[in-house]
Amino acid sequence: MKMAVLADVHANLVALHAVVEQIDRWQPDVVLVAGDIINRGPRPVESLAYLQMRQQADGWRVLKGNHEEYVISHSLPDALRSGLQFDLFRSSYWTYCKLGGDVSALQALPLHLEPFADVRLTHGSMRGTRDGVYAATPDSVLREQIGEPPPDLFCVGHTHQPLIRQVDDTLVVNVGAVGLPFDGDYRPAYAQILQVNGAWRAEIVRVDYDLHAAERDFYESGFMDESGPMAPLILKELQVARGQLFSWAQQYEANILAGHISQQEAVQRYLQGLEST
Repeated sequence: MKMAVLADVHANLVALHAVVEQIDRWQPDVVLVAGDIINRGPRPVESLAYLQMRQQADGWRVLKGNHEEYVISHSLPDALRSGLQFDLFRSSYWTYCKLGGDVSALQALPLHLEPFADVRLTHGSMRGTRDGVYAATPDSVLREQIGEPPPDLFCVGHTHQPLIRQVDDTLVVNVGAVGLPFDGDYRPAYAQILQVNGAWRAEIVRVDYDLHAAERDFYESGFMDESGPMAPLILKELQVARGQLFSWAQQYEANILAGHISQQEAVQRYLQGLEST
């Protein structure tokens, strides 16, 4: 049994195509996608359409991640359309608009899969789509994240930081990110997983791709001009392969919501601080 597992495309179509080309050469029996197909990137419509095509043509199975949930939230009757709080989520609203406001395909995605009796796949963990599995996660917490009964193989994404761990009888694989790696290596990551003599073995594979073409998509798609002041932060994440939004929000979100600083100015100050370090 050969299984490819990928996650966190984040609308990076260039990276997705590079990974799929490698996967197709490897010829796995099963391909699973652990959520965050869209949002936080420039090509949501194309990325979703491509994976839907592979679902229909090749039986690929795709999960919902927290970024699908963010986009779905814009369809709710009480969804914000203006104000400081709305501005913090303007990039996901851009994605929602690019989809024409049709989130039915996203809503239909499951939150977890058990494609085989001994395999479980979800985006963050069984505790939620935003509950990540990290290298430093204690075994006691990880057991809760895996859920009951524990499978032989547990695969996740979300953190954008790949890892392979053994906890009791469960092989835990965080497959990393296709579109926005956060471990300092800009190359897309996915997992090649083999079942040999009844036991699961995993390897994280990194794929070379055209980073400059991915950068151009941020401009040619309209993302940089249309998706709000945080677009430069997301582009910086792509370029340096490190997450920026969380630390930026910790520093500035409260003051933005209090009206003490504009979102655009907060982004400029943050990026200037990065350049000076």
